[in-house]
Amino acid sequence: MRRALILLLCLAGPALAEAPKTSPRPLPNPLTAVAPAPQPTVVAEVAPVEAAVEVPAGRSLRPMPRPEALVRRMAELKAASQESGLDLSSVAAPEPELAAAEPPTRKERRKKKRELASMEGAVCGVAAIKGEPIAPISSKVRGCGVAEAVRVTSISGVRLSQAATVDCSIAKSLNAWVDEVAQPAFDGKLSELRVAAHYICRGRNNVKGAKISEHGKGRAIDISAFVLTNGKILTVQDNYNKILRRIYKAACPYFRTTLGPGSDGYHEDHFHFDTSARSGGSYCR
Repeated sequence: MRRALILLLCLAGPALAEAPKTSPRPLPNPLTAVAPAPQPTVVAEVAPVEAAVEVPAGRSLRPMPRPEALVRRMAELKAASQESGLDLSSVAAPEPELAAAEPPTRKERRKKKRELASMEGAVCGVAAIKGEPIAPISSKVRGCGVAEAVRVTSISGVRLSQAATVDCSIAKSLNAWVDEVAQPAFDGKLSELRVAAHYICRGRNNVKGAKISEHGKGRAIDISAFVLTNGKILTVQDNYNKILRRIYKAACPYFRTTLGPGSDGYHEDHFHFDTSARSGGSYCR
């Protein structure tokens, strides 16, 4: 048995050595084979080539010289400027601003906001004078009328008992007097001015046929009483005390005319202030 196996192996050796080296797997069926997915084609980007500038044959790339007419004209302008004494060579073009303006700080923004708020409702360009501009006032009576009229409701935080129709000259003077004289005299407790008269077309002292009063021109105002924050009322007629005397006397530099008790008999119950356009100094009695 053993010898038979050895003999069989010896006979089969050459045959095994000559066997083709093939895979035991079956070959794929070309009908059922799946084709591989096509790979995207990558196209390299090519920078466009700028078209070459065609230069006519025989022409240089250097700039052309200035036309003779332009050269002559520039020479004429230069000669004319020298004859008239102008030195155009010293005139330099403005340099461009290299840096933008710095933005406002928070403090500056708050200040600007307060200024805008304080100017709300202001007239005559003064934040402390509140009211409204009104149409120019004309009159058939010669000498009466207000070209630039305003209706004022308060002065330096002190309200007026009635809106006063005046021009800005008397409004500004009254504002300065209240702010610098009257209010400090009352320790900041002045809250209202009782207005007895403002614009009205009439003669002086209500005398028929007299010269037109400054009231008829919008340049006068009459104050009859002062109201304090505690409700106390000081009238010129009944309470012409030390304080009222002092603020009346101090009004002279602020107005062209100041009239009150003891001045002429017509102003015993009020202060008359005006900014007349007459020549000369102030009239204070």
